[in-house]
Amino acid sequence: MKAAVFKRAGMPLVVETVDDPTPRAGEAVIKVQRCGVCGTDLHMTSGHGNDFPDNSVIGHEYCGEIVALGKGVDHLKLGQFVTAMPVGGCGQCQACLAGYPMACMRMEGRVGGFGEYMRIAAQSSVILPETLSAADGALVEPLAVGLRGVRLARMQPGARVAVLGAGSIGLAAIYWARLLGAGKIVAISRSARRADLAVQMGASGFETLGEGEGERIASALGGMPDIVLECTGAIGMTQKAIELVAPGGMLVSLGFCTSPDPILPSLATWKQVTIKFSFAYDLREFQHCADMLGAGHVEPRLMISKTVGLDAFPDLFEALRAGANETKVHVDPWSAQ
Repeated sequence: MKAAVFKRAGMPLVVETVDDPTPRAGEAVIKVQRCGVCGTDLHMTSGHGNDFPDNSVIGHEYCGEIVALGKGVDHLKLGQFVTAMPVGGCGQCQACLAGYPMACMRMEGRVGGFGEYMRIAAQSSVILPETLSAADGALVEPLAVGLRGVRLARMQPGARVAVLGAGSIGLAAIYWARLLGAGKIVAISRSARRADLAVQMGASGFETLGEGEGERIASALGGMPDIVLECTGAIGMTQKAIELVAPGGMLVSLGFCTSPDPILPSLATWKQVTIKFSFAYDLREFQHCADMLGAGHVEPRLMISKTVGLDAFPDLFEALRAGANETKVHVDPWSAQ
């Protein structure tokens, strides 16, 4: 099969012919129909000390058609359209049985969406509604990240919400905050280039960071935000969220900053801020995202700014690492484009 292979940190991906995958016990193989590019893909191929293994096929926002089943897989069928969490576990521990294999002591990654075929963990899979497109299926993973973060905020109906960041995770957080009962929602970013998209996803308004930001955000919300969802992962944004949130408010970090990020504990203490860190998702959240898309809440489709085939993908991937202005890029491994 063809795949875009990560050779080593800092090098462009290379499209090569590699061995077709064979399912092991508890696995299935899918013919990949779409795979999204995540900021983590860009970060972990750039030499920051936590890179992917050399000569590997990455990509974790995927969906596809089941073409092979491993031993012991009896709840899936050939031809089904599925997505899956990009991890697998032992299938027997408390974490696995609760649908959260990330906490399994035997957790293994299941990435490979930048290739024509890949192995998935059958227990971590979700059968997608027939009404969904391949593009929809590849949006389930980033939407589930946003859903978990909003759920952790324990948002009350009508809550004032500020979302730091207007990338795909920030947009997903806006989408879920709106669906789960937020009052006014303000998206916040350094640049206004995604202001219209943020409003289309459910934001009431958009503000840029800079002079008078706190006053402008409070004015747009009708008061300081009860909840701040930090979705950038940039150094300094956790402290920025502490500064913006109302006394007694909630800060949820979804940004997954991988560098030391100092905060001023005395300010958080004085304001009695609750801080939570959100990681990934569970199987129920994956299923809920698929169900909501199937029910017609398809605004996330607006995030997809470009879809390319494997041959064009390495050049685009390098452009993204250099800061190209795209929101969500999808790879179609079977496209000639």
